Amino acid sequence: MSAVVTKTAPSIPRASEVGELADWGAVPMPLTGESRTSGVLLHKGPNGEPECGIWVCTPGTWQCEVTRDEFCHFLAGRCSYTHESGEVIEIAPDTAAFFPAGWKGVCRVDETVRKVYMIR
Repeated sequence: MSAVVTKTAPSIPRASEVGELADWGAVPMPLTGESRTSGVLLHKGPNGEPECGIWVCTPGTWQCEVTRDEFCHFLAGRCSYTHESGEVIEIAPDTAAFFPAGWKGVCRVDETVRKVYMIR
């Protein structure tokens, strides 16, 4: 299963099942483990803004700094995001989250996560 690219509305049927993922490398700023990322890019606008697709990440912990607003709908896996203030966001399948530009903290992936994302 792969992305269906059309001129008017790109789509990814059965996004939770897509198996043809590009290797996007290790996460920056690791703290423990070596989380690897992969995904499918559905759309990237001029100058890289906005961007949307599917993102998959293996277990590990790293420093996270959000540079642009990001909406996520997690399809699978378990992880947590701990804001620098100490607030913890627990992520499980079917969790939707919004991370505003400037959000800083730590991400800990316990079970490989898969999300649909939109960055603006």
